[in-house]
Amino acid sequence: MAQQEDVFKKIVSHCKEYGFVFPSSDIYDGLAAVYDYGQNGVELKNNIKQYWWQSMVLLHENIVGIDAAIFMHPTTWKASGHVDAFNDPLIDNRDSKKRYRADVLIEEQMAKYEDKIQKEIEKAQKRFGDSFDEAKFRATNERVLENQKKYDDLHHRFQEVMNAPGGIDLDGMKQIILDEGIVCPISGTRNWTDVRQFNLMFKTEMGSTADGASTIYLRPETAQGIFVNYLNVQKTGRMKIPFGIAQIGKAFRNEIVARQFIFRMREFEQMEMQFFIQPGTELDWFAKWKETRMKWHQNLGFGAENYRFHDHDKLAHYANAATDIEFRMPFGFKEVEGIHSRTNFDLSQHAKYSGKKIEYFDPETNESYTPYVIETSIGVDRMFLSIMCHSYEEQVLPDGQTRTVLHLPAALAPVKLAVFPLTKKDGMPEKAQEIINDLRFHFNCKYEEKDQIGKRYRRMDAIGCPYCVTVDQQTLQDNTVTLRDRDTMEQHRVAISDLRSIIEDKVSITSLLKKLL
Repeated sequence: MAQQEDVFKKIVSHCKEYGFVFPSSDIYDGLAAVYDYGQNGVELKNNIKQYWWQSMVLLHENIVGIDAAIFMHPTTWKASGHVDAFNDPLIDNRDSKKRYRADVLIEEQMAKYEDKIQKEIEKAQKRFGDSFDEAKFRATNERVLENQKKYDDLHHRFQEVMNAPGGIDLDGMKQIILDEGIVCPISGTRNWTDVRQFNLMFKTEMGSTADGASTIYLRPETAQGIFVNYLNVQKTGRMKIPFGIAQIGKAFRNEIVARQFIFRMREFEQMEMQFFIQPGTELDWFAKWKETRMKWHQNLGFGAENYRFHDHDKLAHYANAATDIEFRMPFGFKEVEGIHSRTNFDLSQHAKYSGKKIEYFDPETNESYTPYVIETSIGVDRMFLSIMCHSYEEQVLPDGQTRTVLHLPAALAPVKLAVFPLTKKDGMPEKAQEIINDLRFHFNCKYEEKDQIGKRYRRMDAIGCPYCVTVDQQTLQDNTVTLRDRDTMEQHRVAISDLRSIIEDKVSITSLLKKLL
């Protein structure tokens, strides 16, 4: 675990050094849990968003997009339940003066039991090799059984306090923390306060004078912007159920315990799609969207073993099914996307609070009803982090040298092609620029002439650029260049006229989308 934490620190450092992510207001020593995306980060982030948007809107005739405002009528958040119930259970350690989410402390304790089990399995795999029977080992090994019982018992207690009548059992949550001997990571003590609820919405005021101003909120999620526009989109788009509305946008949460770099931030970006369906069909659609979204993630080629579904222990009061897609980060499996069956709660609540009739007339059944909803919600920033974590490698080369390389999917890479003149003379820079001028309309290109070729390759490896081209003396004679592959480091001589056809399909979002069909 310590080794993985060291890797994560290197990734955070790499993000700053190579223009992916900077602390916000860095010259003023930053602002806690707020980050800016640099010149390479914004390109990667935009490519992630494009991959998601086109997979939703381009590949589905019955899904359309909107862009709702961040500011919304304050009654929106009363109707959605955020004013009264958007809370985190927090606990303080009196010695370190640090505050933690109580549910996260318990989840991390469960993860420790899982890690212990996994370590026993890995040791046994090395010992027994191909003859290893994992199922039998899990069922018979004393240490595995002991840790599995601890996990199961804790999991059962956690479910009970999270699903207690009338809301989370805060006293029961603290008792679990005490019984499990969970200590503060800073002070190492168990001197805990009681668990308290804390509302996560940012408040501000809208109006020209203090007396005339009204309290509004920075939206804590983008979903409500879709729900309040359901009627507008359905009528103007002549949409027939089932249909979806997609949106990418910023959301804001006053996270007291914000940590793990861009994994949990106070200002973040979401990609959400709300899929409106006939009541009674929701569990079928829930299963279909689980499969569709997992395929979208695994399509990036990071390995199926790095993803898993995690069904919710505690369902929101409006949901009848919920699961997370988790990705294996350096700090364990963590949620990157949520898929929820929200029933008709949101539309019914907005109909109640607005006084407007929000229904769908189904011409096939000749009846009106409030649609049910399947939600897919993915954090752009978490997706960005998962890609960076999986792509980062410190690679030892056959000659003993090392290189830091980002094995980014080519279609998501910030720069697709780097063009180098071998020297700054004999017309090579002009020829290199000519190549860029021809290809820049098709994908993002970068010109580099500083330092030796080897150092330039290393810089491009570090930002995940999949292809590099070198213009040399031979280029001036026969219009061929050396094309280098980032991952294999193999080099081939190719005609300049063939560069676009060789590279374009591999680096386009279309290349990813085709694999989804």
